[in-house]
Amino acid sequence: MGTEQFERLKSELAERAIKVRKYIFSKVDGIHLEPADLRTAVTDYLRYGGKMLRPGVLLFSCGAVGGNEETALPAAAAIELFHTWTLVHDDIIDQDEKRRGQDALHHRYYKKACQNLDLNLTDEQARHYGQSISILTGDTQHGLAISLLTELFFANGVDPKVVLLLIRELDYTVLNTLVSGETLDVLYSRLPIEKLTEAQIKAMLWGKTGALYEFAGRAGALIGLNTADLHHPYVQAISSFTSKCGLAFQLLDDILGIIGDEKKLGKPVGSDIREGKKTIIVFQALKHANQQQRKKLLNGLGNNFISSSDYTEIVELIQELGGIEFTKNIAHTYLTEALEALTIIPQSKFKDLLETWAHYMINRES
Repeated sequence: MGTEQFERLKSELAERAIKVRKYIFSKVDGIHLEPADLRTAVTDYLRYGGKMLRPGVLLFSCGAVGGNEETALPAAAAIELFHTWTLVHDDIIDQDEKRRGQDALHHRYYKKACQNLDLNLTDEQARHYGQSISILTGDTQHGLAISLLTELFFANGVDPKVVLLLIRELDYTVLNTLVSGETLDVLYSRLPIEKLTEAQIKAMLWGKTGALYEFAGRAGALIGLNTADLHHPYVQAISSFTSKCGLAFQLLDDILGIIGDEKKLGKPVGSDIREGKKTIIVFQALKHANQQQRKKLLNGLGNNFISSSDYTEIVELIQELGGIEFTKNIAHTYLTEALEALTIIPQSKFKDLLETWAHYMINRES
């Protein structure tokens, strides 16, 4: 898979991202939101950019089963807003100050509160204000995402059974899986890694990322076929494909979080180590470490005050012990399995885009 195909994919994703943003902005303009900080915050991350991979793959999946992408646009917008509220809350949980190269929402509104002389807040109060605006923004985005799914019926005539199924899937199955995955991530970061297994870490990663990607593919296929049959072979094939790609994506995300280019990523590199996040990378490195290497790794994991030089040594040690390479190989295995699941889908432009997207997921640099 070469540069030309990836550039074409990026172009196709960008074209759909414009439509999705425009659709969301039009819906936000039509509702009453006060105060001004909340109204602006709801669409801040959308203005920051982003590839919109989830809405893109939803639309590709719809087209791959013979559906009309325009019919699925409300669902594509819904999944992007749903994903966005998880980012807003995640940045608070992880205490990250950057998102897509700009201020994370809670940090942005903390700074605004500091500058607002009318509020006259202490630093602690300003931080609380920033976090409060972010939490409420996420709540608003979540509610709006679910309401957008109803537009599939009201505006586009999709079978109401399909719409109800998608709402149940997203706000029950996916929501609980995603929140469980994030909660486990928080819990695991505070547990000794010896208490965990590789299977537990993979399950946590899938909950955080794979579940929403699986839903994106499933939703696109269900809308494209206008069926509520979850057992339809095309629905199952695309669901499996996007689920495995989602896990591969998270594995690569963990790699980039350690050895990526911070400018390309638009978020801090090294925060996973400093926060003590339990990844397959660290798990595998510790598995092959001697007593001295193990001590060095464990001293760095979860240490917010680790120096740049010590962090560099830890990264080099992780690479030397095979943590990065092992994780890359797992991601490639998931990619192979994902592409095999897609074989029953008829050949088309949209299937080509899905296949290219799968390769891009584990070859990206940001």
